[in-house]
Amino acid sequence: MISFPEKVKIKEVGPRDGLQNEAVEVPWERKVEWINLLSAAGYEYIEFSSFVHPKWIPQLKDADIVARSIDRNPGTTYAALVPNVKGLRKALDNGVDEVAVFMSASETHNKKNINKTINETYPVLQEVITESKQEGKKVRGYISCVFGCPYEGHVPFEQTAAVAKTLLKMGVDEISLGDTIGTADPKQVDLFLEYMKERVSLEHAALHFHNTNGMALANVTVALQHGITIFDASLGGLGGCPYAEGASGNLATDDLVHMLHRMGIETGINEEKLRKAAAFLEQELGKRLPSHQRQIAAKEEVG
Repeated sequence: MISFPEKVKIKEVGPRDGLQNEAVEVPWERKVEWINLLSAAGYEYIEFSSFVHPKWIPQLKDADIVARSIDRNPGTTYAALVPNVKGLRKALDNGVDEVAVFMSASETHNKKNINKTINETYPVLQEVITESKQEGKKVRGYISCVFGCPYEGHVPFEQTAAVAKTLLKMGVDEISLGDTIGTADPKQVDLFLEYMKERVSLEHAALHFHNTNGMALANVTVALQHGITIFDASLGGLGGCPYAEGASGNLATDDLVHMLHRMGIETGINEEKLRKAAAFLEQELGKRLPSHQRQIAAKEEVG
């Protein structure tokens, strides 16, 4: 018998990683309404925005007012991405519960995304991590392109391990290992996790899959067998990376929750309330989201 965990934590990244790649700018009032629907669905963790300069991610220019306006569920962590200490201080001023920092395992992608080399990025993140800890906040570290890079192609596992070790040594509480362009396959995930487990503690590691080639759920299944119990996902499969061509939608939360529940794995998320939140977002964006669950909903509506 294949062994699977009894419970999985899903971290919803749609309000940040999903919306940042959309051409349609959702008004802040409607974002707040959507995030409140997500909170009602039972998430333990929602990444609600990013405190980056509006020039880089105009869709998230309203992070401050969104942070102040959402209804805070006591059982939910409301996190935000920050690029530097300036962004951190804005996030703290607006009541963020947890901070996320980001960098890449690929040198070229890191330069395109952050305009710095990997080694130049560490001191910037160390400032954020140190100040966050002084304020009593947990810090999450995103590592992009761990399974492949749009500029370099294959990214050696040792590069990811080196970045992960450094971030953990710097004080991050959790690392999120990102398949930024959705190039991972189940065999690669298996080999990658075997390699990483021998070099880095994965007790507090998450996986962040994209579904570019339709293999995200298969990759999750392999990761579950390795004991991974934290996954990032975006409702309806919304999103991508604006600095990685070809990075189509994230792993869809609704598809992931449906699969896990069918497997008898708890998530704490209510599927009916998730459907309501997805339908609300589709109305705002004026399009059908790509997840299988949304396609099924469309057929039911026609039928």
